[in-house]
Parts: sequence; structure tokens; C-alpha cells
Amino acid sequence: MAATTVSLIAVPGVPLIRPGDDLAAILIAAIAAADLALRERDVLVLAQKIVSKAEGRYVDLADVSPSPRARRLAEETGKDPRLVEIILGESDEIVRYRRDILIAAHRLGFVMANAGVDQSNIEHPSGDGRVLLLPRDPDGTCAQLRQRLEAHFGVALAVLINDSFGRAWRNGVVGVALGASGLPALADMVGEPDLFGRPLRVTQIALADEIAAAASLVMGQAAEGRPAVLVRGVDWGARPERPARALIRPKETDLFR
Repeated sequence: MAATTVSLIAVPGVPLIRPGDDLAAILIAAIAAADLALRERDVLVLAQKIVSKAEGRYVDLADVSPSPRARRLAEETGKDPRLVEIILGESDEIVRYRRDILIAAHRLGFVMANAGVDQSNIEHPSGDGRVLLLPRDPDGTCAQLRQRLEAHFGVALAVLINDSFGRAWRNGVVGVALGASGLPALADMVGEPDLFGRPLRVTQIALADEIAAAASLVMGQAAEGRPAVLVRGVDWGARPERPARALIRPKETDLFR
């Protein structure tokens, strides 16, 4: 599992993505133009924003009519009631809220601020009037993109979609895997020996999250414009592929919710 060297390479030349764009074709063209010869088990990490943009996951606030519940939450949090209505529509549960903060359990299982509904790093043709939602099926999208990329380049690859998450017990955001295909997003090491031969009893490695966080170092969080990162050198041995949804802790085992 522990690689001695890992490389992070930003893929240059990825343009601003628009609804309906063929993201696989755009990535293939950018990788080829940069003369990046892909190798077996290379991992391509994509920023959530470009996937959501290609899927057309925009919502115009002008088209939203807030419900009474959204208006009540908006008063408590100081947020736009139309934004709160969109967050409610994307969520199965509101986990916590206070002034300026709304933590929700997204319908895909992610517990995150605003259910991933975001206004940063997107174009606003008529002011601040629209938001971008998370991809519909991150694991499925990763599998589709991986299939296209493998067919073109002729090597076995892995594809991740990452996003920036806050954490309950730590300040700041880190990259987290929303979707994964081609690697074990959650790698089980139970039974393997530690340094002194003692079998590990509970250790599981969030491999996809570790890769996603590393890629975020290269992507950046603001105006860098580097939404695709090639990660090379990760070793997951013979462990079977597992999707990113395996990383989501079931609510019944969540001791804090």
C-alpha cells in the first residue's frame, strides 16, 4: 500500500467546461496535447466542478420558490431562502445549523456544508443568480470516463472525482473523493501484520480520499484553473476495486449524529 514515490501532474489545457461538453473527449485531447503518456494504474483526479458543469447541474435562483421551511431556516442561518430551498431539495437530512452554517446529509450520503450546493468558480451571466449542484452519480460517471480513457490510451486506469470538504473536528477543507472507479476506494488491511508482526484488527485506509487530498494540493482552491491531475505511483496491490460510496459511514454506526 505504501508507495515510495508518488507524482502529481496537473493536466494543462483543460478549457472552461460548459453543459453538454464531452468531458472524456476534452480530457483525452488535453492529455495528448501535453504529451502525457499514460501508464498502467495511473489515477486521473477530476474536480467536481467540471463534472457538474458538463452535466449541466446549474440552478437559477430566480426560478426557485422557497417553502415555509426554507424561509424559517434562512432566518436562522442568514442565507438566501432560495438557496436554502435548493439545499433542502438535495438533502435527506439537515444535520446541524446556526448563523452562516448549514450542514446537510446529501441524498448521496455525504454530510457536508450546504449539501454541496456552491456558487464559487462558476460563471454568473446575470449577477450572483445561480448555483451548481453535485454530480448525479459520481461513481457511475467515474466508471464511464474510465472506460473511454482506457479504450483510447490502452492502459488500465483509475478515475476519481474530488471535492473540498470541511471536517467536524478540524479547521479547513481537504480534498475528498466523491466518486471512484478502478481502485479500492476503501482498502481493508485487517489481518495484515504491523511492524512487529501483530495482525491489524480494524485498519481500513480511505485510499481514494488520500489521493483526492493529494491532488487538491496541485488543483488549488481559487483561480488556479487546474481541474485535472494525474497521480502516478500509487500502489494498492491486488485489492479489489471498491467505489467511493464505500467510504460513507452508515448513519446507524455514526456515533455523533
